[in-house]
Amino acid sequence: MILKITDVAEFNKETAEGRVLVDFYADWCGPCKMLKPSVEKLAEEHPEIKVIEVNVDEAGELAARYRINSIPSLIYFEGGKPVDQSIGFIPEPRLKAFVKVN
Repeated sequence: MILKITDVAEFNKETAEGRVLVDFYADWCGPCKMLKPSVEKLAEEHPEIKVIEVNVDEAGELAARYRINSIPSLIYFEGGKPVDQSIGFIPEPRLKAFVKVN
């Protein structure tokens, strides 16, 4: 399941624990649309990883907090802290490596 978040407090709560992949995107972004099926598949196949989508047009404060200047941007959290970031489209094998799954 993918959570769509626009609220800072909800974002803070959902990223506070465990393994979390955050996908910063926009509806008008072509590369974001290309990445979406891989993110959805990852969420389905790996329920141990929480997946969050943040629309930068609806959550500008979150985009600014993480200095999102290009989309898609992925940030991987472990234990409440961002540990890795990827900018631009990445193919499914690289996405899996990014979040450390096979």
